[in-house]
Amino acid sequence: MMPNRRDCLKLGLGGLLGGSFVNGLRLKVHASDRAIAPKADACILVWLDGGPTHYETFDPKPDAPAEIRGEFKPIATRTSGMHFSEHMSKLAAMSDKLAIIRSMRHDQGNHGAGNHYLMTGAPPRIPVGCGAFVSYHPSMGSVVAHELPAPNGLPAYFSMPEMSRSGGPNFLGARFAPFVVQDNPNTPGFRVRDVALPAGLSEGRFGSRQEIRREVDRMQRLLDPASGDPAASLDENYRQGYDLISSVQAQAAFDIHRESERVRDRYGRSPFGQRALLARRLVEAGVPWVTLYHGGWDHHTNLFSSLRNLLPSVDQVVATLIDDLHQRGMLERTMVIVLGEFGRTPQINKDAGRDHWSNSMSVLFAGGGTPGGICVGATDVRGYSPVGRTHSPENFVSSIYLKLGIDPNKILYSGEGRPSHIVSDPTPIQELMA
Repeated sequence: MMPNRRDCLKLGLGGLLGGSFVNGLRLKVHASDRAIAPKADACILVWLDGGPTHYETFDPKPDAPAEIRGEFKPIATRTSGMHFSEHMSKLAAMSDKLAIIRSMRHDQGNHGAGNHYLMTGAPPRIPVGCGAFVSYHPSMGSVVAHELPAPNGLPAYFSMPEMSRSGGPNFLGARFAPFVVQDNPNTPGFRVRDVALPAGLSEGRFGSRQEIRREVDRMQRLLDPASGDPAASLDENYRQGYDLISSVQAQAAFDIHRESERVRDRYGRSPFGQRALLARRLVEAGVPWVTLYHGGWDHHTNLFSSLRNLLPSVDQVVATLIDDLHQRGMLERTMVIVLGEFGRTPQINKDAGRDHWSNSMSVLFAGGGTPGGICVGATDVRGYSPVGRTHSPENFVSSIYLKLGIDPNKILYSGEGRPSHIVSDPTPIQELMA
């Protein structure tokens, strides 16, 4: 498995304090000649791992037979003619800020392949197992980290509380892996580990060790005239470790205790709610990509009893996040996206669950200049598949890149010189781009 950003920073700081060295990965880039005006500065991706049902969230089918429509009732939204499932009431009340994609489908019906396709915009090259961790292409978060560095010593790509199985950097290298915040922000005295000085090491001693390393670095360059640009020889992992520990802005972004009790209560005193609040703080500080990983959506059994517990929390947290961004004037420049790797089968199975179904799914898309109060496409009366025009994961990922000012037709070269388009089909979903 590709190491995550936390692992890299541990290696970097461990080497700093213990005297070892870390070899970095190098990447060649083919710069596009096309300048794209960005509509957004950041994206918060809410990943519902396992494949959330479209029937019980954003595409209810009240006219289908009982074995298809399920137990939940549809409710009207703020947008005429648009209906959500009954446990999506808070999001329904702000549908004028949301675009719901109902026209997306793909042909990767297991978790490993579906995860890879949606996280990267690239289908797996070979068939993979359902539980596989697949890495054939850089994830969206890693590409964004490569193209849009964060200011103030912060990593450009965060994932909380874990990285999805295809959320890594592939050939971009560990420098562009996510910084994974495993810690629970809902606990008293919450601190992000590995971004503070080790116990027993004072700021003075830390500063002295920085200066010693700088002196050694300067001596090496004097002894090696062929070393080239001095800045290029400074190891990135060390620099990131220094920046995280010493940056006032970075430390402030992690300090969720600066939020008022009222704001924290709005998000909900759950790990998911407080991670969403931390995500808002990170994008406010300039981080361009945050993934909120929320597992437990593979409901082959007991679908309805499980969702009665899961859906109200997701409804509250996502609605609060969107509203908070809107009130702060940040929603126009921040995308909020909610999806998983596929939808669920039309037929409810014998165990009161739904199985994997990649032929139709629902995606919530808000912010970043996205028109609100729209449904992109529709599925048939039973929810089997989109009716008319369909969209692929490539179209979806291209839309995100274009909104961030990244050309989806750009070519990256691996260390071995292998070229790779960021997305094989750079055509966006036009309804999202207005």
